[in-house]
Amino acid sequence: MRRRSMVAALGAALVVVAGAGAASSAPRAAKTTTLTLWHNYGTEGNAPATNNLVAAFEKANPDIKIKVVSQPAANYFSLLQASSISHSGPDLAVMWTGLWALKYQKSLVNLNAYFKPGELAKMNGIKWVAPNFDTSKGALVMPLENQFYMGFYNKSLFAKAKLAHPPRNWTELYAACTKLKAAGITPMVYGADPQAIQSSPYPWYDMSYLVAGLMQPNQLGGLYSGSYSWTSPALVQQVGAWASLPKKGCTNSDVLTKTNILGTFMKGQAAMLMDGSWDAGTLSKALGSKVAPMAMPFTSKPQKGVVQFSGDVFSITSYSSHKTEAAHFLRFLASPQGSKIIADSGLIPDVKGSNATNGLQNQMLALVSKQHYTAYPMLDNIVQPDVVSTGQKQLDNALGGNISAKAALESLKSTWQSLPSDQRGKVYK
Repeated sequence: MRRRSMVAALGAALVVVAGAGAASSAPRAAKTTTLTLWHNYGTEGNAPATNNLVAAFEKANPDIKIKVVSQPAANYFSLLQASSISHSGPDLAVMWTGLWALKYQKSLVNLNAYFKPGELAKMNGIKWVAPNFDTSKGALVMPLENQFYMGFYNKSLFAKAKLAHPPRNWTELYAACTKLKAAGITPMVYGADPQAIQSSPYPWYDMSYLVAGLMQPNQLGGLYSGSYSWTSPALVQQVGAWASLPKKGCTNSDVLTKTNILGTFMKGQAAMLMDGSWDAGTLSKALGSKVAPMAMPFTSKPQKGVVQFSGDVFSITSYSSHKTEAAHFLRFLASPQGSKIIADSGLIPDVKGSNATNGLQNQMLALVSKQHYTAYPMLDNIVQPDVVSTGQKQLDNALGGNISAKAALESLKSTWQSLPSDQRGKVYK
């Protein structure tokens, strides 16, 4: 199913959605309106998708221009927060889903003012962008894509090591590492994230799978509320197994300083990579049929979970002077034309029922639709952002061998305990 198409704005009137989503006509001023859009993308598929969406929108709406500004990923949210205080920021801003959107919701426009509930319901994972994850309260942002945290493996290198399929649990992973090393192949490459989030590995990709190996999706809220402790023995064991990968020779030794891991994988210098669907187009172009997706085998039982979530999203800032025009762009984003542009950029449109034009992306979708893997939300989107920030440093310290897995998780627990009590309950804030 696809959302109703945006009304073309080539005449003298603009159709806008007002009130509780009811459509009304209003005259459009003759002058050009300029919107500013901030994003924190690097070179992944989201960046060209955004540029292509803007170009097509401007062509269809010649009296609206959008200035696209690329902000540094490492301190993007700090810049966004500072600009919201001074009201000097953008009209449209890329936001992360889940608790990231809730953290900044005072600076965002609730889209209930511009979209009917039925329209929003056509988007995948809309609950994860709603206040308290309750769709009756509206939605804070419009998703760009249906996104996966995924592993990728090089089928040619696996064949060289006489491996018939990707590993599905810890035991198979260790065995695969042994065979790959014997064939002169680095099993997995770790290092700076291709999205340029930080200068070392982004550990929450992996943590999402480590926790998926322990509980069902509906149990993940326990990490937010405290009913499941960050220092539980089972989680300490899981993180310890992950942190041991460099010592076991399953990864490159310079995990904390390695850069361009995407390039290393595409050159055939490593057999596995932990990344996400945003790089599917790049990987397909470089490796063709040699590359395939895999759910990371960070579990003692065969992995049957996959991390799938409404990915990056666009928000309207509460201080924007051009909210109607900004909402018009979000409507275009979710239109059939917008979905095609997103798919042609190598991503998966977030409108329910959409497929991708990229074969690798459709293989990811098939893990859920045909192989019946359980879809898990991205863990860093549903635990407190302060805990995520601590984990970015301390989990990497464990992976680099600087501290123990238990010490890293104790830091996460300490950060959780330091939060206000109203941020550690059953209501998500």
